[in-house]
Amino acid sequence: MPEAAVGTVLLAAGRGTRFGPAPKLIADLAGKPLVRHAAEAALAARAGPVIVVLGAHAEAVRAALSGLDLALVENPDYAAGLSTSLRVGLSALPETVIGALVLLGDMPRVTPAQLDRLVAAFAAADPLPAAVVPVHAGRRGNPVLLNRHRLAPDLARLGGDRGAGPILAGRADVLEIPGDAGTALDIDTPAALAGLSGG
Repeated sequence: MPEAAVGTVLLAAGRGTRFGPAPKLIADLAGKPLVRHAAEAALAARAGPVIVVLGAHAEAVRAALSGLDLALVENPDYAAGLSTSLRVGLSALPETVIGALVLLGDMPRVTPAQLDRLVAAFAAADPLPAAVVPVHAGRRGNPVLLNRHRLAPDLARLGGDRGAGPILAGRADVLEIPGDAGTALDIDTPAALAGLSGG
């Protein structure tokens, strides 16, 4: 399968309520907004196009991503939860895209190499799996690569503030690959961001 058949969805629509009143995704980390770290990793990887789903703080996040070769789409129903943003992002990918890398905007330590490993594992599998997920320290992490064709009915039914985790649990056709510390780290609080900045 050609790698062109995999695109990327970057979820950047959430309110980030645990972070406090300031928009989490535009908080500074190493001189750039938090969300820009994830976006630049996505662009440096081989999968494309890169779709960014905006919602809460849309204009601030849009400004934080200025100058990057991204396709920005807005989710008017972002307050209904992560599942709505996931569907908006997947529907914005071209029909020819079979696999969708789903990356969270608050995961600044995910690397292009890790994204490329997910794509390579997906492309090498026969038959193509329902998903490829990284596992670090015994736990599944993010980003994940979803097979849009195989998971379409389940993704359509997904609701609330949930990603694809519930529909992947217990499936025999999910491929697990080694993750790393970056695939297990997301930023939910100012203290977590400060800890990362200090490290």
